[in-house]
Amino acid sequence: MKAVMFVPHADGASVEVRDVPKPIPAPGEALIRVVAAGLNRGELATRSKLVSGVPQPNGIEFAGEVVELGENVSTVRVGDRVMGHWRAGQAEFVAADERLLVKIPPRLSWIEAAAWLNVFTTAHDAIVSNAQLAANEAILVNAASSGIGIAALQIARLYRARPIVGSSRSPNKLELLSARGMDIGIDATSERYVAAVKAATGGNGADVLIDSVGANILNRNLDCLALGGRMVSVGRLATESGDINLDLLALKRITLIGVTFRTRTLEQRIACVRRCAEDLWDALADGRLQPVVHGTFRMQDIAEAHAAMEKNQHVGKLVLEIAS
Repeated sequence: MKAVMFVPHADGASVEVRDVPKPIPAPGEALIRVVAAGLNRGELATRSKLVSGVPQPNGIEFAGEVVELGENVSTVRVGDRVMGHWRAGQAEFVAADERLLVKIPPRLSWIEAAAWLNVFTTAHDAIVSNAQLAANEAILVNAASSGIGIAALQIARLYRARPIVGSSRSPNKLELLSARGMDIGIDATSERYVAAVKAATGGNGADVLIDSVGANILNRNLDCLALGGRMVSVGRLATESGDINLDLLALKRITLIGVTFRTRTLEQRIACVRRCAEDLWDALADGRLQPVVHGTFRMQDIAEAHAAMEKNQHVGKLVLEIAS
């Protein structure tokens, strides 16, 4: 079968489509014929750091049809339309633990389904499981036009946060987000950014802050939080390390939380996916939650897809079309 692979080089990996063996489902796994697979900006960081070793498969989310079952599989059947959260998903076939598969609501296309599970599981884990957002709490979402940002805005609306504040370096992107749950948009480049967040939240600051930018704005983030605020570091699009004002952290009694799937065990990943599906599937099925797809690329155009991610001009997700 064909699969997207990262091929290591001294200055970072290239991304190529190569022929690899078709997987065989182990007990508890299903084999999926992949129709579409989501692209994620974390792939760019992985590529840049992969300077030696053997080629590695890519992709962490996909949508497709179950075509074969391993032993003892009971929750999915051959012919089911499913979306999954597992490695090597940018391929014609993928074998995954049945507990990492979620049935696709009838109203969703393959492309939409491929863009949903990773960002909504990530945002749900950050907002609901870790920050424990309550109704009528104020939330600030940085990089609000990203896939995770848009998912966070929608989940915050579903959980009745108020107000829901989003930030972006692009005013044009902010204009598009009011329909996705955002109450107030703030230009991330503004010199009065903190004052704008305080004004949007009645002078108190945000109770919950979901950050995908990184350490270069860490102290600004702390300044934007309310007393007892919770900040969840989801991504580090800009920088991974920087200074922290520990006095401000202490005075505001802020809880600083880091999340990632990279160090989670299989069972922990499964728990995140199942919690997300249990809490959000009905809202996805009836349209209260909606995947936002900016554009698609054919599998053979994966290099162009990564170039588009690097430009960072899209709002929402980019999706790879695996099967025609």
